[in-house]
Amino acid sequence: MGENTQKAALVTGASSGIGAASARALAADGWHVYVAARRLDRLEKLAAEIGGTAIQLDVTDQDSVDAAAAAVGDLDLLVNNAGGAKGLDSIRNANLEDWQWMYDTNVLGTLRVTRAFMDRLIARDGQIINVGSVAGENPYVGGAGYNAAKFGVAAFNRVLRLETHTQPLRVTEIAPGRVATEEFSLVRFGGDKDKADAVYEDVLNLSAEDIAESVRWIANLPKHMNVDKIRITPRDQV
Repeated sequence: MGENTQKAALVTGASSGIGAASARALAADGWHVYVAARRLDRLEKLAAEIGGTAIQLDVTDQDSVDAAAAAVGDLDLLVNNAGGAKGLDSIRNANLEDWQWMYDTNVLGTLRVTRAFMDRLIARDGQIINVGSVAGENPYVGGAGYNAAKFGVAAFNRVLRLETHTQPLRVTEIAPGRVATEEFSLVRFGGDKDKADAVYEDVLNLSAEDIAESVRWIANLPKHMNVDKIRITPRDQV
């Protein structure tokens, strides 16, 4: 009696965009949310707002992941949201540093964090939600590096599901289409705001809150249900 039964979630890439919106949605449903990202100042403000815990985390750094794992106790849900894109170069003109960053952040970052928390999630009959992208299904000119990374996330999600389906762990990929989160495009275009804004002009766009609604829905389903994948796009994106 009196034992704290509040469920705990860890959201990576939580300092802005889909991560921050997902943290707010989960907290509103009664979860204690560990918000994790590199920018601790933003995380501390968000944690204070939602009654969560801020954890500085760089998913490309194993030491940082280990430190985050040590700072978190029992865990029921992991939302692997940290990721991003850089550039729109052709394959002929590919920037290898950009490709390395995209793979290290999107794919290896997801791997590092998943391995760090997998055992305790299984112990709690828990769940992993990996935020992929429609770019992990549909290649496009200029997107080869990001396509390759998000195809990797999609494959990772599917194999993890195959490897753990007999264990008490649920595994889901959410693949959003065009989401109007300015920071994503700012990173992709090296801080060029005009180019970043142009991505979202004269088209329909999803919001970070739209994707957060799918996170909260999946997170609150009965434990005997597994949603393998959700693809969410604006009406005018196919």
